[in-house]
Amino acid sequence: MNQVANVEIIESATPTLSALPLRLADFDSLASALDYAAQGESGTNFYAGSGKLATVLPYRKLREQAQTLAKRLLSFPLERGARVAIVAETNPDFLRFFFACQYAGLVPVALPAVIHVGGHKAYVNQLNGLLKGCRASLAVSSSQLLPFLTEAAEGLGLQFVNAPSAFDELPLKDITLKPSGPNETAYLQYTSGSTGFPRGVIITQESVMANLLASGHGLDVRVDDRLVSWLPFYHDMGLVGCLLAPMATQRSIDYLDTRDFAMRPRRWLELLSSSRGTISFSPPFGYALCVRRLRPEDIAQYDLSAWRVAGIGAEPIHVELTDRFCELLAPAGFNPKSFVPSYGMAETSLALSFAPLGTGVVVDWLDGDDLADNLVATKVSPNTGSSFVRCGPILPKHQVLILDEQGKPLPEMQIGRINVHGPSIMSGYFELPEQTQLVLSADGWLDTGDLGYLVDGQIVVTGRHKDMLIINGRNIWPQDIEAIATRQPELRSVDASAVSVPGPDQEEIAVLIVQCNITDSEEQQLLTQRLHREIHEELGVNCVIELVPRHTLPRTSSGKLSRSGARKDYILRQKALAENAAK
Repeated sequence: MNQVANVEIIESATPTLSALPLRLADFDSLASALDYAAQGESGTNFYAGSGKLATVLPYRKLREQAQTLAKRLLSFPLERGARVAIVAETNPDFLRFFFACQYAGLVPVALPAVIHVGGHKAYVNQLNGLLKGCRASLAVSSSQLLPFLTEAAEGLGLQFVNAPSAFDELPLKDITLKPSGPNETAYLQYTSGSTGFPRGVIITQESVMANLLASGHGLDVRVDDRLVSWLPFYHDMGLVGCLLAPMATQRSIDYLDTRDFAMRPRRWLELLSSSRGTISFSPPFGYALCVRRLRPEDIAQYDLSAWRVAGIGAEPIHVELTDRFCELLAPAGFNPKSFVPSYGMAETSLALSFAPLGTGVVVDWLDGDDLADNLVATKVSPNTGSSFVRCGPILPKHQVLILDEQGKPLPEMQIGRINVHGPSIMSGYFELPEQTQLVLSADGWLDTGDLGYLVDGQIVVTGRHKDMLIINGRNIWPQDIEAIATRQPELRSVDASAVSVPGPDQEEIAVLIVQCNITDSEEQQLLTQRLHREIHEELGVNCVIELVPRHTLPRTSSGKLSRSGARKDYILRQKALAENAAK
């Protein structure tokens, strides 16, 4: 048997059945959850881009390696709760270091592992800001990304920055481990930064376990469930939903690297087919990528009949996309009722709601004028007006209120700010008391920053409060403008970002930034005119259209459109044009 990075390479993946009585995350800490899972046969499996099984890390082996590594980490003079920054690549080393922190009473901080083309400086600056923000004592990454991490850590006074192999050579301290307890911090989770610089969310053991317990019941996790994931560990859906949740429920999970999925989305479906995966989550753009890249003649090779929970969330859900995915994968046995729209965020550990299982995507079609003028959700006939997806009732032991701008609760079908309360809520943003006070009340209510309404007890998210465009007194959702753009045959779902900017008289004007490959000036003009016309006809607003090259629109490390970044870049481009014209 070969050894690579202390991980056994064996011929077969861990079994679906754990051989343990199923416990739905009813533990007081992540270390306790792993202690139990390690008594069974299940675990984690990592697949290469070729689709071949690369490494297998059963939970029993993970526990053993994490405890050994914990004693090596404590060879440094670290205070309890010191932060350990881990560049979160999809490999077993991330799991070893994350759980070593749990056993050592340290706090892991997952850092992004994505570098855009030509983005050396930007990536180093991002890592530097995160390392500085969390005041990391140690930092680790693969040898491939270590030069970036080392450069980012310069001048910050970290005790040790190196690759996993260097940590494995540290002395083994002869101590009795004291794992993090229920009231201690389990990890820091950085927000995506879609509305500004990322903030370190403090999640306690008690909070994450409460979320895992509620989610286990919400998804009706079963003894024969098996998970499949390509989601990155540096975001909450990948970390909590696809690493901590399967471990805390003793389920096996099969991992595909995020980059491999992006290049070959069919690998996700192939893995679901071969492993008989039953639970797998993705933001909408993952399903959109499959729709774009899959060929109808390839569908017959997949068998998705076991996929009972196709989670979807983290960004607006468009019914056109889910309908197309269902249509495309129907020959492969995909059940449309497997879709489970969900709602959550890093500040709530992860999930706040799941749509009821077996109902699929339930859509509310709403009158656009009532939305814009009155913030009232008035139902209209299907396929008319604006569409919004129901994301299910709030999780047990949690509460939700929809508040108006004066902080007064609103009845069902009226749109306001979504506020939530419950045991999964964060303790605050790390060393950012002012920002914490802006969103978290003294009695524990979190202002999510999202707008939405309640219908039949279910949450419907209509958009971000900061993203809403107020044009001539009308409330315009940016996704409504973007939807008009992306239904154009020349464009894709990731090609448009709608923002508002100050006009000549400081009034707000709507701007649609569209990235495309069209170089012919006549074709550009026709597309621009078509967009102007359709946006005005459907939404009643005039909109500035800017065409930009592909890969211009900024995105967060999770792949979401950064409207704040798009707005900033647009203003800078307009300033540069004005300066050039004045010369």
